[in-house]
Amino acid sequence: MYLKTFRVENFRRLKSVRVDLEETESIFVGANNSGKTSATQIFRLFLNPGKHKFRVFDFSADCWTTLNAIDPTSTDGADDLPRIVLDLWFEVDDQNLHRVLGILPSLDWDGRPVGVRMSYQPRDPARLLANYVEARARIDDGGDKSAKSMWPTDLTDYLQRTLTQEYEVTYAVLDAEKCDLNGVPAGDYRPFRIELAKEGEELIGSLIRVDFLDAQRHLSDSSGSGRHEDLSTRLSRFYERNLEKHEIDLTTVNAIADSEQSLNTHFAEVFKPTLESLKRLGYPGIANPDMIVKATLNAQSILSSNARVHYALPTADGSPAESSAMTLPDQYNGLGFKNLIYMVVEILDFHQRWIDSEGQRPPVHLIMIEEPEAHLHAQLQQVFVNQIFDLVKSDHPAFQSQLVITTHSSHVLYESNFKPIRYFSRKSKGASALCTEVKNLSTFYDNEEKQTREFLQRYLKLTHCDLFFSDGVVLVEGNVERLLLPLIIEKDVKDLRRCHLTILEVGGAFAHKFEKLVAFLEIPTLVITDIDSIAPKSASDTEAEDNEDVEDADLDPAAQKPGRSCLTTFEGAVTSNETLRQWLPKVGPVTNLLDLPDSAKVQDDGCVRVAYQTRRPTSWGDAEGQLAGRTLEEAFALQNLEWSQHADQKDLGLKIRNTGDLDLSAIHQKIFKKVNSKAFDKTKFALELIARSDQAWTSPAYIVDGLLWLHRRLDPKVELLTLPTITESDE
Repeated sequence: MYLKTFRVENFRRLKSVRVDLEETESIFVGANNSGKTSATQIFRLFLNPGKHKFRVFDFSADCWTTLNAIDPTSTDGADDLPRIVLDLWFEVDDQNLHRVLGILPSLDWDGRPVGVRMSYQPRDPARLLANYVEARARIDDGGDKSAKSMWPTDLTDYLQRTLTQEYEVTYAVLDAEKCDLNGVPAGDYRPFRIELAKEGEELIGSLIRVDFLDAQRHLSDSSGSGRHEDLSTRLSRFYERNLEKHEIDLTTVNAIADSEQSLNTHFAEVFKPTLESLKRLGYPGIANPDMIVKATLNAQSILSSNARVHYALPTADGSPAESSAMTLPDQYNGLGFKNLIYMVVEILDFHQRWIDSEGQRPPVHLIMIEEPEAHLHAQLQQVFVNQIFDLVKSDHPAFQSQLVITTHSSHVLYESNFKPIRYFSRKSKGASALCTEVKNLSTFYDNEEKQTREFLQRYLKLTHCDLFFSDGVVLVEGNVERLLLPLIIEKDVKDLRRCHLTILEVGGAFAHKFEKLVAFLEIPTLVITDIDSIAPKSASDTEAEDNEDVEDADLDPAAQKPGRSCLTTFEGAVTSNETLRQWLPKVGPVTNLLDLPDSAKVQDDGCVRVAYQTRRPTSWGDAEGQLAGRTLEEAFALQNLEWSQHADQKDLGLKIRNTGDLDLSAIHQKIFKKVNSKAFDKTKFALELIARSDQAWTSPAYIVDGLLWLHRRLDPKVELLTLPTITESDE
């Protein structure tokens, strides 16, 4: 038996979400403030109602608007009062069927998940509104109008002070047959309510136990006070709770007694001056007993609370570390290792205490681990996620804990495949309606073809990218784009620096493999690629290879070979770029690509835009024209033609010899040939550009256009920036 699904309504960003859990471990990921922690904290609030209290700020933001819009004098107003809901759906096996007999929806149960609802709702909606009206009346009756007496200003303000009196946790049983595929009760169906809250609380407690390993673990690398504790204290508690205690023999007792006698003699000597001082002050006097200081050593406490962790230094002769005479106390080891040991001890403690539960042990055990990467370097993070499940793994399914890990670490995430990942995607329905949608990547895993799925998994694991934690994604053609993109953002779209962007170098031949993944995640994505024009092939030209190095003869259009790289002005040129052909905009002829408006470069859902070379005003001497480069380097040279051909820019590798007699068309051909030759070092070009303190050059317009789109997509309130070299977008 395990927790298969939980649903949340009206809790912080989780307006209405369904989260499916794996039977063993699930990993919650997403950008900051996407609701990952909220998805764990709601369990803490509902499962410990006496210890943790809801606040009005726990309601989703749009609930505040709903509250303040309610007419408290209307009979319908009570029905509009919001509530926070947590639905738990359990997958029940035959061995645990007896645990849920009392909450099965019917005798002909067919094995569907069994559901329980916990709801934080008004105790008496009509009474709540009446109390609010009464509180408001004290203001409207002409009393003191000072700021202190102007409470409550609205219904939300009223509930800030009275929520715990007006609201309560209720419990109900759900019937899967009367809920839709997301577990939402359909139509007029009302779940069967358990009248006594105590019975509902006991029911939940008999089904599930949830333990939390918080991100703030309060480990200290010093002997400071406060909430911090050292590792030895934590290990001592674990020993006291779970480990087999050492049996005390007579030899041990005699040794402790001798130690007590020795300490008593010592205490009598060192405390004698203090006790003599007390006598001079009149204590103990005649009737009062004398005071002495004695040592009391308890054998059991010596073996538990007084056990200390030490770190044995390596021995010079290679003998085992435990035989070393040199040891250091636990505060002399780094926080990373202490954090790792602490987490392991806590998880083992949670698991053992669940197994040893008094009475009837709940069949479901959920351990929620928040940000295990704290203080851990990359390798330790990978070790943790690889090994943590084995710590609580059991050969018997009845003793199997479920793990939920929330993380911001790509190293933790990519040690697993897509199946356990639950992606928390931030949504916005206006300034006051921030909400979250949870994506189950096991669905993507099952629906994606194996070859593409395995490519994505290997790529993301090898690059350790931050795809699942970013605000937006930029897929770039190659190393040059990856190197120059931060520089272009700094130069032309500075506000994008406030966003968390993931830049992935995927190449034109592989970018389209990310199509379904970014569509599934709905992450705003900019694809920066090259138009990659080639001469058109015919049926008899199948032996020609794409993108071969350009020879001098290739510059003559009459001698251009089919399938070879060509100028974008070549008649009938087509793109060899798989992204442009298969993903967006799914157009082959180069002329058509160059004629497309910007609006046609955006996917229908508005989440993805492609950016490739476009025609830009280019001048050489007195000649002017509209030219498009085939690659980033060619587009850069054409857009900065006079600058790139100056002697000072020779190291960029774009300068053409003897340019004095060349017209605009000829110098375009020369630049095309130079950039496509084997001698041209693209990476050196990018690094030379980065090294220049003078930024008199102009960024390729197609890249800036794409970045401006991404900026507006991530921040809809921003107005389109206009740069001197950029025309207004057609969007």
